[in-house]
Amino acid sequence: MKSFSTIFSIILFLMFPVIIHAQATRLGDFPEGYTPKEIGGKLSNRFIELNKHVLYRGKYINYQEVCVYMGALKYAQLTQNAKLTGQLKDRFETFFTTEKHLVPTPFHVDLTVFGSVPLELYRITGEQRYYEMGMPFADEQWILPAEATDEEKAWADKGFSWQTRLWIDDMYMITVIQSQAYKVTGDLSYIDRAAREMVVYLDELQRPNGLFYHAPDVPFFWGRGNGWMAAGMTELLSILPEDNPDRPRIMKGYLTMMKSLKDYQTPSGMWNQLVDDPECWAETSGSAMFAYAMITGVKRGWLRAEEYDKVARKAWMSLVKYINEDGDITDVCVGTNKENSRQYYYDRSRQTGDYHGQAAMLWCACALLEK
Repeated sequence: MKSFSTIFSIILFLMFPVIIHAQATRLGDFPEGYTPKEIGGKLSNRFIELNKHVLYRGKYINYQEVCVYMGALKYAQLTQNAKLTGQLKDRFETFFTTEKHLVPTPFHVDLTVFGSVPLELYRITGEQRYYEMGMPFADEQWILPAEATDEEKAWADKGFSWQTRLWIDDMYMITVIQSQAYKVTGDLSYIDRAAREMVVYLDELQRPNGLFYHAPDVPFFWGRGNGWMAAGMTELLSILPEDNPDRPRIMKGYLTMMKSLKDYQTPSGMWNQLVDDPECWAETSGSAMFAYAMITGVKRGWLRAEEYDKVARKAWMSLVKYINEDGDITDVCVGTNKENSRQYYYDRSRQTGDYHGQAAMLWCACALLEK
């Protein structure tokens, strides 16, 4: 005999089938030109077509390129696109040969994240050379170098990465490389230390309104910086074991942030360069990172669909309009250091095709494609 709750659910479905169906498909039914498969393909093909590097101080592959690579590889797997996977693999091949000099030494958080790409290629291909290239990046993030500063030593003495600096950008960079190491080894120490690191950043940088200062001495809610935190928490929560002792704290930080972002979304569906400043300009990379975090949260049941899927959908529909015919997203804030000046953030130049924006839109497309 069916329970009362089961019978009640059946009655609700029979009475309101259209409403229930609309709720279920709000993040899965897009018009032509807006589907995640189209957009993800356009951005991935643009990455292959340009084949341009973004270098750290003119010497090493920097994090922006890594972020696009990770998005394109994931898109290729989700769509079972063997051709794209092969193109991405071929593109990486030069880092073993003619462009080996561009492979970073992991002496900075923005460079250490490079190891994520070979570890993802190892997950896809099973080729040991990718594992051997990628794992030292994850390991050395916690191995104190001989020339470490007093501040770096102090962080290491407390069990944190010596690369800790309390800039909000870091909690995507550190999280992704350590998460990748956990995925390929199954060793909980990698994901556990990433979670402990995240809690430090939450405690130090998140404000009561759910947003994050760029750094302790820079009290501004910079859009993409907050995007890095949103994306980092999302990545971490997606694989962090349910029994990890730091998971409740991280989930609390994530939910608090998502509630705030819902309230700060502009009527157009975007978020501004300074999230809490209605006079500031709409910025695409941070907006895409926020949308990615919300899409994932709705699909994984962390967020109430009836409350957040319309917010995420509105953001996606707005963001797609910023992609030009070449496949480049416009209005991306240029790379930004911390600065204790509101005008500094207002005056940052807007780029077209900047990898910060290309990557974040690819993450959104992948999140929408995931079941």
